[in-house]
Amino acid sequence: MQLRIYAAALIFVGSYFPLSIILLAQDINYSAVSKLTSIVALGSECSTILKNPNFSIPIAGFSFACFVLTVVVLQLATPRTLIKLTDAKHVPADLMNYTLPYVVSFMSFDYQETGKFVGFLIFLGWMFLISHRSGQVILNPLLIVLGWRHYELKYMFAGDDKERSGQALSKDVLEPGMHCKQSAVQDILVLRANAGGA
Repeated sequence: MQLRIYAAALIFVGSYFPLSIILLAQDINYSAVSKLTSIVALGSECSTILKNPNFSIPIAGFSFACFVLTVVVLQLATPRTLIKLTDAKHVPADLMNYTLPYVVSFMSFDYQETGKFVGFLIFLGWMFLISHRSGQVILNPLLIVLGWRHYELKYMFAGDDKERSGQALSKDVLEPGMHCKQSAVQDILVLRANAGGA
């Protein structure tokens, strides 16, 4: 299944949901939060809890919705084609390395600083183009939380002796010799173990 560019962009935004939560937390006016306890007692007016609610809330909500879309896309990718695994290597670090440097890079980000916000959008645009062109936009680190595992594997189609290699996502623990059903989302295989064997 080849993703259209808008679907790929939505999936990409979903992979940055943790970053949007970090930015939302940084947008909280903590001095206003500490005054909340005195509001009830003193009846004073409350200043807004978020410094930039028009940015932080919609961005966090939109990225969460995009993450949900990613999960839906994986559910719609119904594996049908039978393959036999000749080698399967679990590579958890690749998914973590995809976002960790970028989350750390923007820890000092502030929605009120226009230059940083524009630079952030340009950065994400380049990251999207790179991941989309490489066919790996579906590799979302948040999928680890839902039990998905990333693999590098070698496999053969049923009735074909030619060995192929690729990357895969699966909720099953994959081992050489297993028979699986696969469906491709861009260049990533979505695999499910075939309970019936060959």
